[in-house]
Amino acid sequence: MPSFDDEFTRSAPRLALVLGSGGVRSIAAVGIAEVLAAEGLRPDLIVGCSSGALFGATIALGMSSRDALAAATSLWSAELTQQRRWRAYAQLLAPRWFGFDAGFALRDDRRIAQRIHCAFGDRRLEDLPTPLRVVATEAASGERVVLQRGALTQALRASLAMPMMFPSIEVDGRRLVDGVVSDPLPVGVAADAAVVLTLGFKGAMPRRVNRASRLVAQASTALINNLQQARVDAARCAGQRVLDLELGLDRPVGLWETAAMPYLFEAGRRAAKAQLAQIVALTQLALQPVAGLRPVAP
Repeated sequence: MPSFDDEFTRSAPRLALVLGSGGVRSIAAVGIAEVLAAEGLRPDLIVGCSSGALFGATIALGMSSRDALAAATSLWSAELTQQRRWRAYAQLLAPRWFGFDAGFALRDDRRIAQRIHCAFGDRRLEDLPTPLRVVATEAASGERVVLQRGALTQALRASLAMPMMFPSIEVDGRRLVDGVVSDPLPVGVAADAAVVLTLGFKGAMPRRVNRASRLVAQASTALINNLQQARVDAARCAGQRVLDLELGLDRPVGLWETAAMPYLFEAGRRAAKAQLAQIVALTQLALQPVAGLRPVAP
């Protein structure tokens, strides 16, 4: 199987759009892509992690904004997370008797799998009109995995497989989980691109720590936020031209708040328009040779 590094033998992308984990907020990428397209600036590489991979796939397929919003509404909803595995509670209480193992999950993901397949069918990553690199995490080692070939639906399921919540997904003999565990904003995966636009989201810290779940959330959110910032800092130090797009939301948006998608779409459009002059300038610079950029191993 060709390695991640082998992909850099192809012509380098001029403009990459890197989409991090952000729940429903990642749909703003569709609005960003629409503004770029109107200016003749179409990303020739999409990199996505978790929900960013899901919504990035609609852009990589060349869906219209209307179709992408319709697909996103069916793909990202709280209803899909309500399929409880009742055996999971027995596994938690009596792990030895009920067989607790590395495949444990609180939720059944079969409905999610059905919806993803309904939206994307049997398409393969290597056949998409715009290249899409999907980031997941190898559960056993914790290492980042970059998926560029194979079934699109499997890659998306793997990148969305939040540990404990959803079951891991086996791809090419590896047990994969949510990409946010290893790289919540995978800028380095677009190290061969001349210009990188990012849409990332820092998690909100709990306002009050009055139960165990919030204490865990406090620690995990801090870890993810710091990892995300470290990845971006490392990319800039390596010489990447990275431009962060900020949505500037005027209200909180829930992780599964599908009703906010039109609002988020418009926020993405506004963010792209606000930075459009700088994006154009950077892409013009990209016509010049970019020295010192090397691929980052997965």
